[in-house]
Amino acid sequence: MSPDNLGIRKIVFYSEEILSENGQAPAVTAVRATAAAVVANPWLGGKPSDDLSPEVMKLAPVLARKLTNVLAAELGGVDAIEAFGKAAIVGTAGEIEHGAALIHTPFFGNLVREFFEGESIICFADDRGDAGSNLVVPLWHKNAAATRTHYQTISTRVGDAPLPGEIVVVLGASTGPRPHSRIGDRLTDPAVKADTIGELIS
Repeated sequence: MSPDNLGIRKIVFYSEEILSENGQAPAVTAVRATAAAVVANPWLGGKPSDDLSPEVMKLAPVLARKLTNVLAAELGGVDAIEAFGKAAIVGTAGEIEHGAALIHTPFFGNLVREFFEGESIICFADDRGDAGSNLVVPLWHKNAAATRTHYQTISTRVGDAPLPGEIVVVLGASTGPRPHSRIGDRLTDPAVKADTIGELIS
């Protein structure tokens, strides 16, 4: 099915390379990026009881393939991508559920994991807003979600989207960790409880 038939208006790529943090170069220079697809909302005018799945099954896999292809091509291939995340901004004429339908089902998430050779659940954000709305996309390690080094975010926006009848679907990725990450790992943390914390900090 062609992009015209699916209502995809455009795809926008954004990236940033972190060269310095607190005046010092990080041990690993990472590139964070987003690929965003602007698509017509196929559910406008519907009822809260409507089944969204027919359109999800047609559109979500196409978005997963297109956005992963863009990020892999721009970031040096699937092997270079270490962290990922997803997000959606729904235009003001739509429901938050419309964005959720495109990013929170296996027709998007499972395919993104497969295409990026990841295992982690994909962290996410969704919102409703006007054209040009900023969205903070959370990222974490694609194979080790408990690894705090890769907990990071990237902010993204599309200047002319979403229009009221559109949805912006965003996929984010990073080629490395946060600069100077040094707060440990969830898997090696001590057991911290309110009644024992005094023993840990005394």
